[in-house]
Amino acid sequence: MTATMIPVILSGGAGTRLWPVSRRSYPKPFMSLPDGETLLEKTAKRALAVADAAAPIITVTARDYGFITRDAYAGIAGFAPERQVMLLEPIARNTAPAILAAALWVQARYGDDAQILVLPADHLIRDLDAFKEAVQRAERLAADGYLGTFGVVPTRPETGYGYIERGPALRESGFEVARFVEKPDLQTAQKYLSSGGFYWNSGMFCFRAGTLLDVANQVCPEVLAPTRGTIQTDHDAASQVLNLDALKQVPDISIDYAIMERATHRAVVPAAFDWSDIGSWNALADLVDADEVGNRRLGNAVFVGAARNYVQSPKRVIAAVGVSDLMIIDTDDALLVAHREQSQSVKQVVDALKQAKHHSTELHTTVYRPWGSYTVLEDADDCKVKRLVVKPGHVLSLQKHHRRSEHWTVVSGTALVRIGDQEFDLRQNQSCYIPIDTLHRLENRTDQDLALIEVQCGDYFGEDDIVRLEDRYGRV
Repeated sequence: MTATMIPVILSGGAGTRLWPVSRRSYPKPFMSLPDGETLLEKTAKRALAVADAAAPIITVTARDYGFITRDAYAGIAGFAPERQVMLLEPIARNTAPAILAAALWVQARYGDDAQILVLPADHLIRDLDAFKEAVQRAERLAADGYLGTFGVVPTRPETGYGYIERGPALRESGFEVARFVEKPDLQTAQKYLSSGGFYWNSGMFCFRAGTLLDVANQVCPEVLAPTRGTIQTDHDAASQVLNLDALKQVPDISIDYAIMERATHRAVVPAAFDWSDIGSWNALADLVDADEVGNRRLGNAVFVGAARNYVQSPKRVIAAVGVSDLMIIDTDDALLVAHREQSQSVKQVVDALKQAKHHSTELHTTVYRPWGSYTVLEDADDCKVKRLVVKPGHVLSLQKHHRRSEHWTVVSGTALVRIGDQEFDLRQNQSCYIPIDTLHRLENRTDQDLALIEVQCGDYFGEDDIVRLEDRYGRV
């Protein structure tokens, strides 16, 4: 009998090298690529292509990303909600605890022989046939008790990836792992490339649930033991939030350091498929067709006497005149201009902004919440203007504000509004006023999106101005 194959998608990471599009509240896996799909959607489709027909797809992600993930999966044909398992982390603890928690979930429901295929959500693989073939070879190795990983055949002396050195062949399926090596300098990377015996470490894995947990118990019990306390394996609901108190006791460590580098029965499958972790703006620019002088554009751009530039601007027109080798990334509230050879240095910009406690590392002007989204249209000292979109059947928390009043004007749809003791419908082109220190709530009981403009007036817009009496679906 063939063992069940259960993909585990790891969706997290800030993607700081892709700022200002990737931010903490809406990181790299949720970014739209030039074809309109997100990395997360593409990863889920790959998972569906290799999973057993009725098998679940497990996603391990931050608790704050759960609703965004659900929304992304809702647009994937054939991905039924009952197959979507979410293990939500209240705090981040790296890949080892995330994968071990998923393995404990799988073991409890499908047994030791069930196989786990670990897929990071920030990878791009377009050759699906070659991917399927590599997964089949990894399945055979996993069935023989190996901890399998996928080694990408290198195409250049890359210094940004770790490497895997292969050992003796394991029939037609792959090779034993001789060793894992850290990110090399350029000279060492060139040696690895010319030798033909090294692969890029892709961060994808395949193994039996029982094998992984047995090895973890031997080589990193200090990681496995507290991880057991994070998950309820007898929980009736498929999805759950990992236990915060237990998770705080788990070391922050990758699966490479915790298990793969310490284990002995390891195998690598050479992966001939195209692969990128979209780790920089250069990598994303490569997905866009170039003109005759190497300029690439996504959105609105004009090039005059310019060459080898990449411009991404979904709204404003960007004119590049007489410049070369630049990356120009425009968003509503931040603009990145960088030399293409400095793409890895964008992370330093994020570090500097974090030090200054600038909001652009955390939030976009449009922020997604479980109930819908809001877009900041103006943020001044004496007022703030937002456009709110409330999804059908959702409601904002019952709350009041000590130092500001609000005006709501419905743009489309029908709102059920509570102000104080009164409750009434607010329709298109109708407005209402919410005085300071007045309880209020907004609800959409229709089957259509509700859109409205909110104008806040006052002298303070901080979080501690809000008093919430009930918070069922999130907040503005």
